[in-house]
Amino acid sequence: MGTEISEPLILDKESIDDGAGIESELVPEWKDQITIRGLVVSALLGTLFCIITHKLNLTVGIIPSLNVGAGLLGFFFVKSWTGFLTKLGFQVSPFTKQENTVIQTCVVACYGLAFSGGFGSYMIAMDERTYKLIGADYPGNRAEDIKNPGLGWMTGFLFVVSFLGLFSLTPLRKVMVLDYKLTYPSGTATAMLINSFHTHSGAELAGKQVKCLGKYLSISFIWSCFKWFFSGIGDSCGFDNFPSFGLMLFRNTFYFDFSPTYVGCGLICPHIVNCSVLLGAIISWGFLWPFISAHAGDWYPSGLESNNFKGLYGYKVFIAIALILGDGLYNLIKIIYISAKEVCNKSTKQSKLPIVNEVIDNESSKVLAEQRKRDDIFLKDRIPTWFAASGYVALAAISTATIPIIFPSLKWYLVLVSYIIAPALAFCNSYGTGLTDWNLSSTYGKIGLFIIASLVGSDGGVMAGLAACGVMMSIVSTAADLMQDFKTGYLTLSSAKSMFVSQLLGTAMGCVIAPLTFWMFWTAFEVGSPEGPYKAPYAVIFREMAILGIEGFSELPKHCLALCFGFFIGAVLVNLLRDVTPKEISQFIPIPMAMAVPFYIGAYFAVDMFVGTVILFIWERINQKEAEDYAGAVASGLICGDGIWTIPSAILSILRINPPICMYFGPSLSS
Repeated sequence: MGTEISEPLILDKESIDDGAGIESELVPEWKDQITIRGLVVSALLGTLFCIITHKLNLTVGIIPSLNVGAGLLGFFFVKSWTGFLTKLGFQVSPFTKQENTVIQTCVVACYGLAFSGGFGSYMIAMDERTYKLIGADYPGNRAEDIKNPGLGWMTGFLFVVSFLGLFSLTPLRKVMVLDYKLTYPSGTATAMLINSFHTHSGAELAGKQVKCLGKYLSISFIWSCFKWFFSGIGDSCGFDNFPSFGLMLFRNTFYFDFSPTYVGCGLICPHIVNCSVLLGAIISWGFLWPFISAHAGDWYPSGLESNNFKGLYGYKVFIAIALILGDGLYNLIKIIYISAKEVCNKSTKQSKLPIVNEVIDNESSKVLAEQRKRDDIFLKDRIPTWFAASGYVALAAISTATIPIIFPSLKWYLVLVSYIIAPALAFCNSYGTGLTDWNLSSTYGKIGLFIIASLVGSDGGVMAGLAACGVMMSIVSTAADLMQDFKTGYLTLSSAKSMFVSQLLGTAMGCVIAPLTFWMFWTAFEVGSPEGPYKAPYAVIFREMAILGIEGFSELPKHCLALCFGFFIGAVLVNLLRDVTPKEISQFIPIPMAMAVPFYIGAYFAVDMFVGTVILFIWERINQKEAEDYAGAVASGLICGDGIWTIPSAILSILRINPPICMYFGPSLSS
């Protein structure tokens, strides 16, 4: 379940020792916490992180937490801004931790829509390229169920579905944060980071971390630029196709492709996630796919194209789906059970909540004062229940009327039913996130996809299911994000009203920035091509899920259903084993969801991430403190530098300027 962090320990001890404790701290009014400079920085960082999220979404589908990078860069930009203006003789308002929290909230809300907006999953699963990839003759895959990406309808869809989650649980913020005292680990960690920036020693460390981030951002950008010159035309040239372990393993996608992004992901993601990804790659590409390939002509017709669902490609997609569903459904049931148990046992749970009850006597009064101050500020600027309820009803009415215009197969009454049950699902997801830090919005989306697709049937069920997936994902994801932000605001003495408004502003930014940055990828690259760098792996998976909801399993290749069932049960059992074994053992048991990703995509990114985790492991053994302080900055720099290079790379591609050299590797010719 993770380590619970005690709330009174969030404040930096230095501030207590210096006598400048929380009880004497001046807190700006909620309107003063939201500034023009903060919104400008939020828009710039939101654009950068949307690009990074799209890049990851369209390549491997694994999105690590970018909060450290967002926090550091936000702190750096505003500090640089105020410092520059001060040197010019201008009088500027001080940069407070409340303003820092608002920036963080805006940025996360903005780039969160690059994920929950479905640009790498349900939305792109509707396009013609994914339809052709599955096959025009594939049962249930109809030409009528196509909607190619368009800036207008994508932006409109996001505007009508992305705000409801913000209104759905706002009245429960006191219950979730103060009464239940849910930990929200990511929100708590973000608050600790921001609080540390605004102490003397914390600001000094933050300055060093920013320099470290800038250094590795520059290295990553220059390296990505250097790689481009050797990448030639097509998808078989350059360092991205370097046969690091020999040509035989290269053909099975085992190679190091020198990607700063994936190495950075390996530095951020926990060791067990990286090792799980590599284990999944070894099981699939090292053993399972060669074994199934050896039965070509028996299990499936030989000589099929590499993306034909009646061949090996079908096994790859459906076994990956089985693992994802097994892991997702297990954790969904587990979270609902834990949440229900916690609610029922609330009265007996109080003594177990993350509050320091036993403190040294001379500290107790300070702890209580801190607690009261945070509570008072959190409750001071109320968001009226009538405002949240009427906002939700009004937005639901607009959305119910608008979505059937965008997706005619998703009838208004299905949208209405979705919005009636959505607050209950949003509560379950937000409560579970508060307890475990697991946001299961994509799992709720997949359930909605299956249910709506099966209800609508063959006449439009695919489009209706994919659109319903987007509706459900948007609500439950933004509701959980908002509650995380309330927790962060509570611990940084930020107003609940400023958190709500900044989330609204960040979401509005995301509704514009996320489609625009995706459009850059869509126009510059062949998004969704199985041979290109942006394969959009989850597009095929989500469309196949919708087809499965309508057609069932009748068209699967030989033994595919049995293998899918085995891996589904295996995912459930592995998760169960992780929960019932002691932590000393469970920390070494792999995560099925992470194992599933390379089954479909390939092993190359697993190698890169494993390199990142090995670097971090060695670094931790050499200097634990330095690794804790700087690993996040190094990783963020590697990811951001490679992400920034995407912009000039896309411009070069649009202008049809090709790399001058093709570096290609093949077997040596015999004499």
